[in-house]
Amino acid sequence: MRAEAVSKPHAFHAEGPVWWPDGRLRYVDLMAGDVLTLLDDGSVERAHVGEVAAALRPRASGGAVIAVERGFALATSDDLSDITPLPELWSGPIRFNDGGCDPAGRFYCGSMAYDQSQGQAFMYRLDPDGSATRVLDDLTISNGLGWSASGETAYFNDTPTRTISAFDWSEADGLTRRRAFVRLPDDLDGDPDGLCIDADGGVWVALYGGSAVHRYTPDGQLDQVVELPVTNVTACTFGGPDLRTLYVTTTRENVPDGEQPAAGAVFTCEPGAAGLPASPFAG
Repeated sequence: MRAEAVSKPHAFHAEGPVWWPDGRLRYVDLMAGDVLTLLDDGSVERAHVGEVAAALRPRASGGAVIAVERGFALATSDDLSDITPLPELWSGPIRFNDGGCDPAGRFYCGSMAYDQSQGQAFMYRLDPDGSATRVLDDLTISNGLGWSASGETAYFNDTPTRTISAFDWSEADGLTRRRAFVRLPDDLDGDPDGLCIDADGGVWVALYGGSAVHRYTPDGQLDQVVELPVTNVTACTFGGPDLRTLYVTTTRENVPDGEQPAAGAVFTCEPGAAGLPASPFAG
């Protein structure tokens, strides 16, 4: 299966797509610090939220929770015109990178060092009361966090490990019992970046450097490949009225000038699966 562009290349580093409750795709142009909204004609609206816009999710009460460079921010309006930053969580050359909400409405986001130093990154959880807790350490490039339909299993990528991990999850204990779900073979191009889960338990993983999105069955078997005409594929999510359209973001990062003119566009396909609605932030 091959995905087709539904926008012109407009982002340097598009990431973190999420289907919004109002029926639109939102995602980030990460290093521009912008949240993007894809319009019906393939154009985009931009809202600048900080030096970095790493990930976002809708709030149950309206607006959004956003991971910015070194902390979280909240907006009560859907146009993100009233961003309120929360206190920074650390100092130094590390930034947030990707995240998502658990079934209890808590927002998790992982990080990476700007120089991609091994083991220097971590993950935080923002609770509805505004408190932030560090929940994982010894990460390198934190990516692709998503929950199964039951909520009992979470999937996560620390990209350089080339391993898709699974966790047990409960509201009381959070993420526990990390183990390997899939180890990418050495002869496969690309590393695991963003991911999403479908209603049947399939795990869809964007391959940065691999020109593809892979679907793995709940027992870890590769059963679908979506090809793209660009190398660096960053993330994916399901959207559309019935959540049956797979949206895929891409980047111009590490693409030589003049090559891959479609890099930085959003792509779609209809893979025959249905996605899950994004869990909103309860705060």
